Amino acid sequence: MPIRRSIVGIDSPDRLATSLRDAQYLADDSLATAAYLALALGKPLLLEGAPGVGKTEGAKAIASVLGRQLVRLQCYEGIDSAHALYEWNYPRQMLAIRQAREEFVNIYADDFLIARPMLEALRHPRDTVLLIDEIDRADHEFEAFLLEFLSDFSISIPERGTIRAQEHPVVVLTSNRTRELHEALRRRCVYHWIDYPHPTREAEIVMMRASQVAHDTAYRVVAAVGALRAEPLAKPPGVAETVEWAEAATLLHEQGAAWPAAFRRAIGVALKDQDDLTFLESRLDDMLREAAA
Repeated sequence: MPIRRSIVGIDSPDRLATSLRDAQYLADDSLATAAYLALALGKPLLLEGAPGVGKTEGAKAIASVLGRQLVRLQCYEGIDSAHALYEWNYPRQMLAIRQAREEFVNIYADDFLIARPMLEALRHPRDTVLLIDEIDRADHEFEAFLLEFLSDFSISIPERGTIRAQEHPVVVLTSNRTRELHEALRRRCVYHWIDYPHPTREAEIVMMRASQVAHDTAYRVVAAVGALRAEPLAKPPGVAETVEWAEAATLLHEQGAAWPAAFRRAIGVALKDQDDLTFLESRLDDMLREAAA
């Protein structure tokens, strides 16, 4: 059975949504509910969605709300358990052996243990939030290892024995869905799909994250980003790019650039792929002019 956590000050999805807003993260009711249930039931939270919709920022905001350190494990092709759990500091062990000469030295003491994110979360479950970022980039073997870890939140170190968490750590997994995750892993988690926000909410995010951006500018930028996302781009702008584009265009506008020229001159903040820029080259000015109208 999942372990129910006592979350000080967070007794409902609405309360969590308010706390996340205070941490500069706007969560709709469905996301706030999924996050609340994951926290309350002691289950990992799996956030899926396109790149740039706020999955990682959501984990950071949860850590901020809980007053905990975010411990991030960035997944990649070929990642193995050593990078996720722990490693021994072999050079330091060898140096200690040489310096000790005939005296006994415990080369498997904490001083020689390099804790990686998953071990750190096991050791300090009440002080950390473990973010397993972009799990879909890892291979199936690592996913199977992760499934075992999430089953009992313990690891075995041959030289030290088994380390088991005193309570279930808070775990957030993210996936860009570049591949399907194993069904067994999904069953361990509370799942939520994060889509691009509604234009009104995205404009709110812009004004929250970039307070110097005017109301009208925020909506112009969101309209332009919406038009860009409707195109078959290799790398459509995410929410972070929307905020940064609004900031950049505002800066150029304050220096004398008119709309939509300010958008056009700052386009490298929103689109970061040459093929995308080439694809839109003949229509980009008209798209931005329409969004800025």
